[in-house]
Amino acid sequence: MKIYDTNIIKDQFPALKRKVWDKKLVYLDSAASMQKPKRVLDAINKSYSFNYSNVHRGLHKLSEEATANYEGSRIKVAKFINCSENEVIFTSGATAALNLVAYSWGMKNLSAGDEIIITIAEHHANIVPWQIISEQKNVKIKAAHVDPNSDFNADIIRDLVTDKTKIIAFPHVSNVLGTTFPVKEICKIAKECGAISVVDGCQGIIHEKVDVIDLDCDFYCFSGHKLYGPTGIGILFGKYNLLDKMPPFLGGGDMIDIVKIQKSTYADPPLRFEAGTPPIVEAIALGEAIDWINEIGIEDIGRHEKNIIDYGTSLLDSIDGVSVFGKAPNKTGVISFTMDCAHPHDIATIIDREGIAVRAGHHCAQPLMDAFKLVSTTRASVGAYSTKEDFDELANSLTKVKKIFGV
Repeated sequence: MKIYDTNIIKDQFPALKRKVWDKKLVYLDSAASMQKPKRVLDAINKSYSFNYSNVHRGLHKLSEEATANYEGSRIKVAKFINCSENEVIFTSGATAALNLVAYSWGMKNLSAGDEIIITIAEHHANIVPWQIISEQKNVKIKAAHVDPNSDFNADIIRDLVTDKTKIIAFPHVSNVLGTTFPVKEICKIAKECGAISVVDGCQGIIHEKVDVIDLDCDFYCFSGHKLYGPTGIGILFGKYNLLDKMPPFLGGGDMIDIVKIQKSTYADPPLRFEAGTPPIVEAIALGEAIDWINEIGIEDIGRHEKNIIDYGTSLLDSIDGVSVFGKAPNKTGVISFTMDCAHPHDIATIIDREGIAVRAGHHCAQPLMDAFKLVSTTRASVGAYSTKEDFDELANSLTKVKKIFGV
């Protein structure tokens, strides 16, 4: 049986070896962005230093190598989520991927009076694009309520469905609560009512195996920088029968077939949605990150992280004056909390001096905060390299916060 050794894993992350304010770095901000293993950093350096070139159109050796590496990463992504490589679109991030679906599929297929269902737990990137489209197309947005302390019941969404429902968009995992949504069940609801399902997978794919065929989702997106890869790269999976009927979101080079002065024809997916010079090196590095994840094992990573989250939740919940926001039994990835004595921004600033990196704010989830009359929370989040000792350090630092505020 393979042993999960966080010491070996941590040793592969250069940033985790540094000190902050002369203290050992305790990185608990992985939901915002994961640290990068050395092999990903080496892949970036090699791609820029050794065989960098633009892709697809060059006939020289460097371009051929860059193209092979770039398209090789598309194949790695396809295998990672179990789909065809022509269903994998490289974007600049999950935000761009969601906007692509909203503008391309939404503008073509939505009509006045149609309805879009989301949840109150969405990241703003899965709210604002739908709001923009709804204003232009006179479409109604409905939001499903989420109980922060319970597993999400898909019937809440089912009860919102009408014959006008055209899109059901939801997170795989809440970036504030850590609640894991029943993706397969919600996608089935969408299919039954003739709507498309759009899954924001940013906080899900980093903690568990994703099989888009098994989930039967129409669209699934995630960002590379949350998957141990670089910024500037994201993935949109879309079923090919949908992508093939969608118009381009951006126009330019590489997404065309024939260009005339008055009219152009477009390339088949996925190139139809990849106008201009793509994020070449970023895509290659994401492929390297996926190789790294596959070697560790995404299921093993997920089990390890779940143990850490369960431990951290119990530990923080035992501290007087600390309130954990989000206690669903199947939660993963993040722990959001407040303290009676201090604002989250003060908490984050004070414990930073202890070398502890957390996130404080509304986490781009203001509707969720508003629903529970919160302005912000402090959020600790984990990655493959996180340990129980990280949360011990966090708990110790919170006692210092209490002392500073005279508690």
